[in-house]
This record gives sequence, structure tokens and C-alpha cells, in this order.
Amino acid sequence: MDLIAMYRRMKKEEAPLSCGAVIVAAGSAQRMGFDKLTVKLDGIPVLARSIQAFEDSPLICEIVVVTRSDRLEEIASLCSEYGFRKVTAVVSGGKTRTESAFAGVMALKQDPRLIAVHDGARPLLSQGLIERCVMRAGVQYAAVPVTPSTDTLRAIDKNGMLVGTYDRESIVRIQTPQVFQAEILKGALSSAVEKGLSFTDDAAAVERMGLRLQSVEGDEDNIKLTVPADLTMAEGILQRRKETRQ
Repeated sequence: MDLIAMYRRMKKEEAPLSCGAVIVAAGSAQRMGFDKLTVKLDGIPVLARSIQAFEDSPLICEIVVVTRSDRLEEIASLCSEYGFRKVTAVVSGGKTRTESAFAGVMALKQDPRLIAVHDGARPLLSQGLIERCVMRAGVQYAAVPVTPSTDTLRAIDKNGMLVGTYDRESIVRIQTPQVFQAEILKGALSSAVEKGLSFTDDAAAVERMGLRLQSVEGDEDNIKLTVPADLTMAEGILQRRKETRQ
């Protein structure tokens, strides 16, 4: 599959800008130790905050939520409780992150030109971040938000010995939402699932097809909730936002 040729053809056709969102929330939260998606931040469940950001964006035409099969009813009820009108489906994920993203992508009903894939455990994304990613992907074929690495990164061998240092200036931290031209993302995920490959993010699946991806400015507040201490950090971010608005 020549994805670059596909992208050039789509550019010539100049399809109207529309973006569907897939929110992946099918993990087991093993490192958190409890269900991080329904824990409340300032009274609102983590997953509801993630969905709300896309619900509020005028650039997003529909939302699909991917969760575990044993939580379909629970998450569908949450979407109903919070009145998310853009949520068109809540679907079961797969055994891997890549399978879950593919299930969500294929469940989109409106055939959007762009698809944003977001980790449901990143509940503090801003409207500005969504806009930057969607608009960049609208003129290129993908947009991946990044933030600079503030740590010195070292490599270790299998015995735990330090074996190398990475230049901090050339290392970034990857975030979501990652936004792609729809047909490019579908092709990349389909190929990965067919071959039994699993990636920690969708950018890696697209890069495997030979495409170089454009980064956009991420957001330091757009943290991923992985361990309990992250919840304390998230509460602090929300409190700072409140104080800024006053």
C-alpha cells in the first residue's frame, strides 16, 4: 500500500475538514491499582472529562469510546448520564492497544476525513491542543503532540548496567490526541492487526508504513494518569485552572 500516494490523492480531492475521535479506555489500570477511568477529579469521572473535551470541540463530528467488554454497559450509561451527544458508539476493545484502536476507528459512522485517537486516561487536554492537532493533520497527513524531555535519559542493558546517554535536546515525550488522515490510519492499523503487531501508540503503526510524522506542540497539563501520584497532580492542575479563571 502506497500511503503517500493515497495522501496526495486525498489532498487533490480537497475533502471537507471533519474529524472523528476514538477514545481508547480498554486498559486494565494495573499500575494504578484501581479503576482510574471512573475515579472523580473535582467531582467528574476521569473518562467523562476526556470525552467532554472532544464533545466541546467544534472540530469533532463524532466520538467512539473503546472499552473492555465487561464494561460496555457501564461506560454507555456514563455517556448517557453526561449527555454526550457526539458519542455514536461504545465498543469492545481487543487484546492489545492496537486492536482496540482499530476497533474504534472502524466503528466511526460518519466517514470523517481525519481521525483523532486519544488515551482516555488523559482527562486534562485543552481545546487549544485539539485544534493544533486537527488543523495540522488537515494540511499534512498526521499530527502528533509532543513535549520536551526535562530528564536526562540513559539506556541500560539486561543486567541493569548503564550503557548510553541520549541527547535531551533531541528527545520528546509523546502525547495524545494523535490525528491522522482517516484512510492512512485505517490502512496502518489494519496491516498491524493482520500481522499480529502491537504498538503503544498509533503513530508507531503509521511510521511502520514508511511515513515520517509531523510533531506539534503538546501541553504539559495533558498528563496521563498512570500511578496514584498522578491523580494528586491532576487535582493541582484543575485547582490552578480555577484560580486563573477567577
